[in-house]
Amino acid sequence: MSHDLATGTEPSGPEAALVRPADALAPAPAPFQADPSLGRSVLDLWPIPVAFAIFVVAWKIAAVVAGLAFILPAPEVVAARFVAAWADGTIEPHAWTTVVEMTLGFVVGSTGGLLAGYVIARSRLVERLVSPYLVAAQAVPILAFAPLLALWFGPGLLAKVVICALIVFFPVAIATMVGIRSVDRGLLELAASLRATRRQIATTIEIPAALPSIMGGLRVGATLSVVGAIVGEWVGADKGLGVLVNLARGSLFDYPLLFATLITIALLGIACYLLVVLVERRLVGLR
Repeated sequence: MSHDLATGTEPSGPEAALVRPADALAPAPAPFQADPSLGRSVLDLWPIPVAFAIFVVAWKIAAVVAGLAFILPAPEVVAARFVAAWADGTIEPHAWTTVVEMTLGFVVGSTGGLLAGYVIARSRLVERLVSPYLVAAQAVPILAFAPLLALWFGPGLLAKVVICALIVFFPVAIATMVGIRSVDRGLLELAASLRATRRQIATTIEIPAALPSIMGGLRVGATLSVVGAIVGEWVGADKGLGVLVNLARGSLFDYPLLFATLITIALLGIACYLLVVLVERRLVGLR
């Protein structure tokens, strides 16, 4: 080679063309390509706007055919009232109060449900002692039980949180119990043979294996938390979406506002459900 290692001189002439730096020999970067899975995910969402459009059209037809705009306002009237009620601050303070109640109730109810479901799944004695009372409490409608809770805990935030937590507790507890009991017995026996502690078995085997079932219970509990908050507000409150429903239906006779409030409640339920789904996909993945 004409490249002199001693002097460090670079080759010249035709030989210089044969010598290339390392980065010149590297392959050229591939051109940007869109992720095909992203396109498929977007295409998979097309039934949602189609179903919504069909619902709106059916609503419009029912409003026109019924001819009772006073009690069944058209969708465009409700949409205009929805925007106006949020713009002038009619819905916002009530919605914030309901969000606080349902968030606290969901946290308390789901935490209690997770603990109770695990204990019931792992202790036959606890199951025999507690299960009849859980079933009896679930069989009593929350609307019939709520006035008593409001009398015990007062008309403030605590009563709403307790009512919301009770309605969330049962589905989470049952889902947790079913998930823990469905864990492969062979895995538990293997962990016992390796002298794993109860805490290690719970954190590395039982909870991860039962997570899909637990997240299913949390989905139900998230939507029921909205119901619990509204029921608690109906029993006695001065602010909240449940209070606004009664005001719009009763003293105000504002049925567009009533429908706008109901839409807000539905959107809260959808948002809670989607949040749990996002957490589930992070923990469990797509199934």
